[in-house]
Amino acid sequence: MLAVDGDIFAFIKPSLDAHTLGINSATELLRDCGYQVIIGDEDIAKAMNNIRYEVNREKVLEWIRHKKVTQIGLSYRLDQDEAVNMVGYFMNELKSNNMLHYQGGPIKSIFFGGLPKTCEVIDKEHKGFVKTFKGGETVRESLTKMGVPEDRIPKDILEGSLYDDLRMEFGKDIINTYEYEAFKPIDRATYDEYGTSDDTVVKRINANMRRPFMPLMRAHVGPYSSSVDRLDSVKEFISWAKELAEARYLDILSIGTSQLTQSNFGEDWEDMPNGGGVPINSPEEYRMIWEASRPLLLRTYAGTKNIPELAKIYEETINICWHALSLWWFNKLDGRGPYDLYTNLKQHIETLKYIAKTNKPFEPNLPHHFAFRGADDVTYVVSAYLAAKLAKKMGIETLILQNMLNTPRYTWGIQDLAKSRAMLTLVKELEDLNFKVILQPRAGLDYFKPDLEEAKMQLAAVTALMDDIDPYDETSPPIIHVVSYSEASHLATPDVINESIKITQYSLQKYRELRRKGKIEDMGKNIDVQERMLELMDSARTIISGIERNIENPYSPEGFYKIFAAGFLPVPYLWGEVDEFKYAKAWKTKPVKGSVKIVDENNRVIKSDKVVDYAKENIKEVEYILNQKVNLL
Repeated sequence: MLAVDGDIFAFIKPSLDAHTLGINSATELLRDCGYQVIIGDEDIAKAMNNIRYEVNREKVLEWIRHKKVTQIGLSYRLDQDEAVNMVGYFMNELKSNNMLHYQGGPIKSIFFGGLPKTCEVIDKEHKGFVKTFKGGETVRESLTKMGVPEDRIPKDILEGSLYDDLRMEFGKDIINTYEYEAFKPIDRATYDEYGTSDDTVVKRINANMRRPFMPLMRAHVGPYSSSVDRLDSVKEFISWAKELAEARYLDILSIGTSQLTQSNFGEDWEDMPNGGGVPINSPEEYRMIWEASRPLLLRTYAGTKNIPELAKIYEETINICWHALSLWWFNKLDGRGPYDLYTNLKQHIETLKYIAKTNKPFEPNLPHHFAFRGADDVTYVVSAYLAAKLAKKMGIETLILQNMLNTPRYTWGIQDLAKSRAMLTLVKELEDLNFKVILQPRAGLDYFKPDLEEAKMQLAAVTALMDDIDPYDETSPPIIHVVSYSEASHLATPDVINESIKITQYSLQKYRELRRKGKIEDMGKNIDVQERMLELMDSARTIISGIERNIENPYSPEGFYKIFAAGFLPVPYLWGEVDEFKYAKAWKTKPVKGSVKIVDENNRVIKSDKVVDYAKENIKEVEYILNQKVNLL
């Protein structure tokens, strides 16, 4: 049923569920289409926590009547049974009170956003009356499903999503022809050090600079089952490493280690929860993986405790091809490590100095972690630049610039291109004879749909997006982090990883062929992308300049602590240490035409100079807190 003038959309979720990105995105899209949208307040959210009680159902129903709601969206991304029960109670209450449109009531449509399996159950139970959103829907798909007629969708939204729609059409063509299945492994063994302890990622890139250029493929791999013995899980990973090495599609095996491997390596784990990932717990096990994986390049997560010591173990056992550190993250701020932020920064910078001595590259595992916590696009760019400049100052000579696209998932492709180019341009300004930057794009963590055929199409589509970042350089990107198409459905096995690589490599060559023939838009000349890129660069320079003018010795543990604590890098969805970092959490962000921007309490966009002014005012207080912390250590 199509939405009309006067329709009022309402979005409701239980307060137990902290996920708000989907609701925020849908709200902004509908408001841009001219509809009134309201979001359930704290009382309604608390009532939804216990919707099985009649008093709470009555409270929610009275709110719906009072607000004259005609379309309702529910969201719950936690426990499947709880979600199904919530929707069941809610629908029964509406029916019992003759609230549905076919009963003569005001409610035309019900939507539900949640986990894929939850959506499948709700689809069956409610026979399609409740329209479900499993994730990964395009802008056009989302608005169509919510009943918005195309003539109500603003031109800039249609044009903004057109690039994404066209790439999905490209992806459908790639997958439906099945031609990618014939893609053969690339012979990388063209130099003497290939697969030996003297091999490096830079040597492998340089040895493969031939036409057509085929980027190195990296994949993150980490099988684990709580129902099997730890050593059996390690043995399974070793067998996977052998299988991937023999297939020769993969170049860089990224070992997805467990939380305990990162935080308690070499200790007696007893009954401590593993947290998923490969439970490696000794240097010998790493050496076994090295032997089994010849000729692959290897890398793995940094530690979250004793970080420099673990980096040395990685050097000695797997000849790690590059190290990755998260600087502000993987500590008490996000619950991923035991250290407070200042201690974490000290350990990371000590580790950076060690990495520089090994002459290995460094990857800031960073900007997307800000995006996960609600940061705006400018903060995404600035965080990457700060990490790169710190690395250069510590003596790092090669930077692997990871760029997670589709983050948040509702980001438009043209916004992703602008953000990627702004980040790449600023970071590359740091390049000189002793400092080089290697781009490594990847799909978003929650980008893919659970339907495997659609996910394959998305993988081809996001590969096209990667190529459009630097469309006139066929050696860019030099490395692609391939996120397997099964990401939203199940753990990627070697077969799925190899198929994902085939899709990626074939799609890249096919897309470049279409560009050469003039059959796709030249995104290097897209005005919307250029204007947004320049806007982002100008805003990022304002923040960087404000930091370097006002923070003493910014590229140090103390400097990075103060930058974050003062509020130069807004993270409104920060959930750890919120009292200490209240200024980092103070700003609000919202989706604006496929981007993320900082806004005030009236949803007006905030300029970067206002962020600098705000953070400047907090520096003295932050310095006092830091001095107390230092004195206690």
